[in-house]
Amino acid sequence: MNDLVHRRRTELLGAYVLNHLEGSELAAVQDHLDDCAECQRTVAELAPVVRALARVNADDVTVPAHLEELVVRRVDAQRGQRGRRGRVPLLLAAAAAAVVAGATWWYLRPGVPLEPVALVRQAPGVTAEASLVPHTWGVEIKLDGQGFTAGQTYQVAVTGTDGGEVSAGSFVGTGTNAMHCNLNSSVLRADASGFVVRDAAGTVALSSTFPRQ
Repeated sequence: MNDLVHRRRTELLGAYVLNHLEGSELAAVQDHLDDCAECQRTVAELAPVVRALARVNADDVTVPAHLEELVVRRVDAQRGQRGRRGRVPLLLAAAAAAVVAGATWWYLRPGVPLEPVALVRQAPGVTAEASLVPHTWGVEIKLDGQGFTAGQTYQVAVTGTDGGEVSAGSFVGTGTNAMHCNLNSSVLRADASGFVVRDAAGTVALSSTFPRQ
């Protein structure tokens, strides 16, 4: 598949995960996803955002005018003769764009002090690497891995030096495809001793220890 066709399919992924495609467009994206690992990863990474947006009341969302205008222009340009898809989808698209842009900035921001994290337990088939970022509000875990069951939600918790656990969020497994995610907890670095990842059944899929301070 040439780069132009791939780009066109990629541009439809946002509408795909929001279930706004139909007919030939839906079929084209589904066929593309069967053979494109890169786009499969993108869909998997967008899944948590879509679930979060599903809980948002669009009437309570205020999107910056310039961002909504940009999304409207983009949708109009792509849909042309079919017209706009309505206010709610556009607001959701704008909100998703804001989330993705913010997450990208946060992940790539310069000057972040990373600490290596030792992984002490990994479930069969799971491979991963992790690093730690200390913040004034808690710790951030950068987790890269593969082998987590595709489509399954994994819960992550930071373990404290007192033996307790505090949620650091969740992620959705991507199977054999590489996964990259950031996880945040309110546990301060001085009080954190590691983190643990559990599958839907509560079985530990990954655990770690943080360097002692």
